[in-house]
Amino acid sequence: MASYESFAQVYDLFMDNVPYDAWASYIVSLLRADGISDGLVLDLGCGTGTMTRLLERAGYDMIGVDNSVEMLEIAREAEEEESAILYLLQDMREFELYGTVRAVVSVCDSINYITDEEELLAVFRLVNNYLDPGGLFIFDLNTVYKYRELLGEATISENREQGSFIWDNYYDEESGINEYDLTLFVREEGDLYRKYEETHYQRAYEADAVRVLLERAGFEIVAISEAFTGHPVQKDSERLCVVARERGKERR
Repeated sequence: MASYESFAQVYDLFMDNVPYDAWASYIVSLLRADGISDGLVLDLGCGTGTMTRLLERAGYDMIGVDNSVEMLEIAREAEEEESAILYLLQDMREFELYGTVRAVVSVCDSINYITDEEELLAVFRLVNNYLDPGGLFIFDLNTVYKYRELLGEATISENREQGSFIWDNYYDEESGINEYDLTLFVREEGDLYRKYEETHYQRAYEADAVRVLLERAGFEIVAISEAFTGHPVQKDSERLCVVARERGKERR
């Protein structure tokens, strides 16, 4: 899994096109419709904590888990004065909590970074283990269509005053793995820019495969829809939203 070392410095700068507020509103609507209007919620793969903070403002007691020291440092620096978010430096494949939570959320295709199917099953089982009886797991996934038709073999670049990036993609149809070769130029002092290079890997999963793994992990599927709209999945959908319910424990 990628650790977002140098990219962490400019992550929020280049992700300012992500409609976090709209995504958070949609997630909150799902939670409240299920009777989850407060209590502990885990943001898995929280990154710089943008979604974590939005959900805290909506009334939830938030825990953020991420495996990047650099991303969590930025998340902590961005904390508001009255914030009580607990950030944990952990790999989602083996995370540990002090108890159960009412819901787990994971956005910005964090789940796609799990490139081995058995490891994905292990993540799902861990999430199930730390959910309250009947708790919800809400996450998004980039689709096979997005990797194959939009990202695969594409080069994406962007130039800003604070930094620039060149993002080369290579999608392998057989393995479903998309390799991102990322070259960053981050402004340090005056007109000085430092060059960084990172390689990230994500895997494309078919919705049916995800459904099977979730059921094996003790979940029942509530909905798989186009993220974050609730619209039915289309053949050209770029991102899915999956809602699953813990069903292995007895409700108190």
